[in-house]
Amino acid sequence: MITLLTVFHVIVCIFLVLVVLLQQGKGADWAGAFGGGGSQTTFGSRGTGTILSRATTAAAILFMVTSLALTILISQPGGSSVIREGAKQQNQQQQQPPAQQNQQQPPAQQKAPAPATPATPATPGKK
Repeated sequence: MITLLTVFHVIVCIFLVLVVLLQQGKGADWAGAFGGGGSQTTFGSRGTGTILSRATTAAAILFMVTSLALTILISQPGGSSVIREGAKQQNQQQQQPPAQQNQQQPPAQQKAPAPATPATPATPGKK
């Protein structure tokens, strides 16, 4: 679900950028720059602007809705995460007391205490 919504969100973002770049500002057409007054006479003075402005509004609304939906879906607790699982396992191992950790090891790996042997003094040998 998140992957599908992310792909749709990226498509809406690209569409929004393209629609905004296609729009012309007020008086920013070529005829206005050279002193002409009747530009875009086929569609009227603002005929194409209304279509582009409606497309911009629709794309902006879709962008906001998909952004909020992605934020809500991603921030929900209970999602699976490799990092969180690894942290839980590591914390459980660190919280065990050392006596329990020694009991869990096989007997061959447990260190037996060294037998107490008295230290013998070194005596110089006679010739």
